[in-house]
Amino acid sequence: MTQRTAFITGGTGGIGSAIVRYLAGQGHRVSTNFRNAEKADVWHAAMKKEGIDVCMVPGDVCDAAACEAMIRGVEEKCGPVDILINNAGITRDTTFHKMDYEQWTAVINTNLNACFNVTRPVIEGMRQRKWGRIVQISSINGKKGQYGQANYAAAKAGMHGFTISLAQENARFGITVNTVSPGYVGTDMVMAVPEDVREKIIAQIPMGRLGRPEEIAHAVAFFTGDQSSWITGANLAINGGHHMG
Repeated sequence: MTQRTAFITGGTGGIGSAIVRYLAGQGHRVSTNFRNAEKADVWHAAMKKEGIDVCMVPGDVCDAAACEAMIRGVEEKCGPVDILINNAGITRDTTFHKMDYEQWTAVINTNLNACFNVTRPVIEGMRQRKWGRIVQISSINGKKGQYGQANYAAAKAGMHGFTISLAQENARFGITVNTVSPGYVGTDMVMAVPEDVREKIIAQIPMGRLGRPEEIAHAVAFFTGDQSSWITGANLAINGGHHMG
């Protein structure tokens, strides 16, 4: 397998960490961004103990100028970005009639606008080199909706709209663009949900359990390989049968 440079936004989170580990295990140079230096140092040290040397760059995915600098920082340290995983995401859940502007824009900026902010600085290089892999980490709720998540569902649905447009524009340049839509995965964010609510969610999943972060990472890695060069504009649902369509 050819060694590539991979950049994963939100790489210090549950699914992000799993993607970092998986792509590093395939021999790629892996990098991610951070906002909180203290937390990032702890995470980076833990990764090093696992034998994974992650290139860390500061940067807020909501800030277009910061993302430009962030990508240039990765390129200086690791080389041009060949694999981009738009994984950063947050929730600000409440029913729409109670939702305020900050709750709406925070989620749209972090989950959707970040796709523009981070992808724009890498796309020209991919086109010039005639090779690239871009994967959006969307959500089951971008496909089926979710009570109390109008902001999140809108952003996650928008991510796949971004995918299929970008896929059409860049296919002839050897760039594939795909989406992975996880269901409920046992990350800190999901485990923070009250246990009784979590049990109700699990009861709706035919496989009877939450997903594992490494299962999502496996799907992401599948899209990034040389043998997946004829797959573009796809949206792969990984949700234990929770939503089928």
